Amino acid sequence: MPAAQNLLKQALSKGDRLIGCWSSFGEAVTAEIMGSAGFDWLVIDGEHAPNDIRSMRDQLMALAASPTHPVVRVPVGDTALIKMVLDIGAQTILVPMVNSAEQARELVRACRYPPEGVRGVGAAAARATGYGSVTDYIQSADDQICLLVQVENRAGMTALDEILSVEGVDGVFIGPADLSADMGFPGKSDAPEVQAAISDAIARIKAAGKAPGILATNDIARQAYMDMGAQFLAVGIDVMLLTQAARALAAEWTAK
Repeated sequence: MPAAQNLLKQALSKGDRLIGCWSSFGEAVTAEIMGSAGFDWLVIDGEHAPNDIRSMRDQLMALAASPTHPVVRVPVGDTALIKMVLDIGAQTILVPMVNSAEQARELVRACRYPPEGVRGVGAAAARATGYGSVTDYIQSADDQICLLVQVENRAGMTALDEILSVEGVDGVFIGPADLSADMGFPGKSDAPEVQAAISDAIARIKAAGKAPGILATNDIARQAYMDMGAQFLAVGIDVMLLTQAARALAAEWTAK
């Protein structure tokens, strides 16, 4: 039995537009709720959310019955950490702050078994193989891993074309918050200079045959990035959705 097909990777390779959301609570129950909302994909955030390898595993389990595809964002592109995330069953990895082609090549190697890569061959007792029930996992897993890298500063933008040339990188996700700060516009990702850089990056990513992605948290940005051609677009963050709805409800009814 081979590894399960990565439907998100297949959809991105065909050019389909996929709408996603961020999962930042670090809790399985909220991931399960978000998985029932109808998003195409959901980021389990290991960079800015209070997650560890066990909580990420539990959220993958909570999403297993959902049509929403889980994307695990690791806090840093560390080979040992990526090995653990793949072994708990992640098929799609998002890596922040990728600034060079060499870094991208190392990430590809971290996601593949030898001889093409350096992923440790120890999944027989791991969740990724159904605890040994997916008998041909090691022979078939490489083709089903989707690697998405984040370019989110001027160094990454400068190296973007070289990063895009790396075989095994399936998509590039632009980080507007970090990029705007690095460009001298902290908290102002809507600055014209930042928007121009994002538009240019998305066009270059598409031209290279890779999938461009980005996060937007308001309707103006969502529409702008969709018009630019963002293929995997995150339209919100679960924590923000709760806080905004709760504060609006409280403000409405405490004022009566």
